[in-house]
Amino acid sequence: MTSELPGLIPDIAAPDTALATRIQSLLDSKTKPTGSLGRLEALAVQIGQALGSEAPRLAQPQMLVCAADHGIAAQGVSPFPVDVTWQMVRNFLSGGAAISVLARQHGVALTVADCGVRQPFEDAPGLRQMRIAAGTADSTQGPAMSLAQCEQAIRNGRALVQSLPGNAVLLGEMGIGNTSAASLLLARLTGRESGAALAACVGRGSGLDDAGLQRKCETLARALAANADARTPLAALAALGGFEIATLAGALLQAASERRVIVVDGFITTAAALAACELAPNARPYCVFAHHSQERGHTLMLERLHAQALLDLGLRLGEGTGAMLAWPLLQSACAILNEMATFESAQVSNRA
Repeated sequence: MTSELPGLIPDIAAPDTALATRIQSLLDSKTKPTGSLGRLEALAVQIGQALGSEAPRLAQPQMLVCAADHGIAAQGVSPFPVDVTWQMVRNFLSGGAAISVLARQHGVALTVADCGVRQPFEDAPGLRQMRIAAGTADSTQGPAMSLAQCEQAIRNGRALVQSLPGNAVLLGEMGIGNTSAASLLLARLTGRESGAALAACVGRGSGLDDAGLQRKCETLARALAANADARTPLAALAALGGFEIATLAGALLQAASERRVIVVDGFITTAAALAACELAPNARPYCVFAHHSQERGHTLMLERLHAQALLDLGLRLGEGTGAMLAWPLLQSACAILNEMATFESAQVSNRA
């Protein structure tokens, strides 16, 4: 796929399996029964493999929240008005949103990108202007984005990451209607486009009742039919996705090419990861999946990506909150690898 999209998809190094073996051997030498730290050990191996080090250290983590509006919201797929996207971005910037609180608590820098919110913003500290248009088009009537707009969003995401320091990026989003875009991408990229298979991709978003959920399923079926020819990963992302999702996909691809650890939040950011990994499969090993969302399609996404989320807290807020809550687990995995004594150094008897 990279050769078909010259200049759009960066080169991403395949994981070093020999390094992973060495890191696991080092963990096995620590003062504990083999494998007794469970998935924390697998996380340490993954981080070390991503950063290319047997002694990985996470530095200057960056929380990136991408925001945009969606034309499909006009079909009543969300109980909230589209103005909430603009209002919540202001809340992020003023420090009052959940992600603002959590990023502040953990000392992680927060950057918010306007990728296509309907109402523009004046320049403000912490805001990046990556606006492509005042929201996507209504995908029930045709493509949400032109191919050129989608490619620009991917490039914008790459540029965002290039401008940020550190070796870890946490991804979040905001956009009324974006669970619909994520569900559409899941349905198209996994071939679940009708009937019960489509219904399994669609959740209640920000709180739809049963009638609203049924209406949402019917709306998404129309969008899939209106974009039946968008079959490649890039074409599907353009026709069915959103500006913030495409920007996040670009951010993920760039971060993987720079060998940064990528912490993927919930349903919408996992949709961006799904699209990115369809475009560049080597990006997958750099992704840590933070939590299992209440959106029912998230399970299908994680299965497609052969991923298991770190947390299951019943979250469905978005913003990157799950990624931020999982962040201390990544820090703990590195601390265990770097600071825990070995049987030899501690003069503790190992098993016979």
